[in-house]
Amino acid sequence: MSVNPLSPANNLADQAAASADHAIRSTQKAANGALDSLSGTVHDLREQASPMLNRATEQVSALAQRGVNTVRDTSQQLRDKALRASDSTVSYIKEEPVKAMLIAAATGAALMALVSLMGRASQRS
Repeated sequence: MSVNPLSPANNLADQAAASADHAIRSTQKAANGALDSLSGTVHDLREQASPMLNRATEQVSALAQRGVNTVRDTSQQLRDKALRASDSTVSYIKEEPVKAMLIAAATGAALMALVSLMGRASQRS
């Protein structure tokens, strides 16, 4: 019976290789578990975020629609007021043409005086 002097060294190398292999498999299992957990968490977050994003989108859309409706209503009210003012002015001119012309002339003269004063003030500066 011959004793191989390299046998204990081969045994140690085999044990080291087996230990390294075991460590690698354990690390792979741990990494796969962590990745599976992370994937599940991302999936859960996506499922939670999706309804919130949908609600936010619906709320923004509703606010935009309200804004459009408000602008439309306000615009219509302004048109109606301008039409009433125009009708009222035409009625007044028909009923009191002399007074209307005197008011228009006085307003024009006042505006011209104001423009003239502003022109002089800007020339002095």
